[in-house]
Amino acid sequence: MVQIVKRAYKYRFYPTAEQAEQLTRTFGCVRLVYNKALEERTRAYTQEGRGVSYVESSARLTEWKHSDEYDFLSQVSSVPLQQALRHLQAAFANFFAHRAKYPTFKSRKKSRLSAEYTRSAFRWRQGRLTLAKMDAPLEIVWSRPLPQEAEPSTVTVCRDAAGRWFVSLLVEEKMAPLPPIEASVGVDAGITALVTLSTGEKIVNPRHERADRRRLAKAQRALARKQKGSGNRAKARLRVAKVYARIADRRRDHLHKVTTRLVRENQVIAVEDLTVRTMVKNRSLARAISDASWRELRGMLEYKAAWYGRTLVVVDRWFPSSKLCSACGTPQQAMPLNVREWTCACGAVHDRDVNAAKNVLAAGLAES
Repeated sequence: MVQIVKRAYKYRFYPTAEQAEQLTRTFGCVRLVYNKALEERTRAYTQEGRGVSYVESSARLTEWKHSDEYDFLSQVSSVPLQQALRHLQAAFANFFAHRAKYPTFKSRKKSRLSAEYTRSAFRWRQGRLTLAKMDAPLEIVWSRPLPQEAEPSTVTVCRDAAGRWFVSLLVEEKMAPLPPIEASVGVDAGITALVTLSTGEKIVNPRHERADRRRLAKAQRALARKQKGSGNRAKARLRVAKVYARIADRRRDHLHKVTTRLVRENQVIAVEDLTVRTMVKNRSLARAISDASWRELRGMLEYKAAWYGRTLVVVDRWFPSSKLCSACGTPQQAMPLNVREWTCACGAVHDRDVNAAKNVLAAGLAES
């Protein structure tokens, strides 16, 4: 059955000097409005014991625009400012629903700056995107085509820590499920191998952070030697950010390839419910776990499985996948991390990760 999903297409673009100045000013105004609204909400609750609604915050924004102190807010599009208030409203909703912590202030030194434009604040004509308060369209590098007859409903412009500009177009797209197949697979996430499959295959972990560790360390040493507040320090910080961006881009590209392959080749995919936040507290493994990016891997599997009509089963985190014999089901009393191969009393010889993946698959199929 064909379903309509909202999908974001992200592209890099190169703004003119005037466009860059306008967007930078917009980023600053978005941050200011968000922080002032958060400050007033916090003050109203702590001093007066009352809540502040989005409507009241929007009225305050109008007052700020007409004041002498903040009249510069009128120089940018009002839509990104209103969207900042909506994001703050959503942050408080998540806080009161116990899904997130209390909202925090946006820092001036934040590595990623962004602004969101809804349909009334941009013009889309024949594949050319023009934002409000701008006379010329953005010079976008179309690395992949948009769906035919796609009309963006929301546009998000951002600049990352490496100084690169990106635009994300949110469109509605018809997604047809892949043809059903019989194959199923269990997935055991690891460090030496990124994932081990119940078929016995191990997909290598490229360890992108380790590969660029020497380059990163050199850039960080150069940054540490620069005087704070100097132009040379800003240049050194940019070099560090570019190394981090290279690592993140390569890692994300590899995860996309792995998850797309798993979704295309299997009808049911079973994974473990790993508590990454707790696992990274282990100082010996924290760096390697972060480099593997298991949380992002699972997130990609979730939305791709939903798009293409596949089933993703998440097995309980307390399921003893490594201790059970996948041949006879006999549990072992202990299974230290340094034990990579073991022999069960039934005579079956197991690779630790392959055995865990087989048990995850069996548990996933039982649940589904």
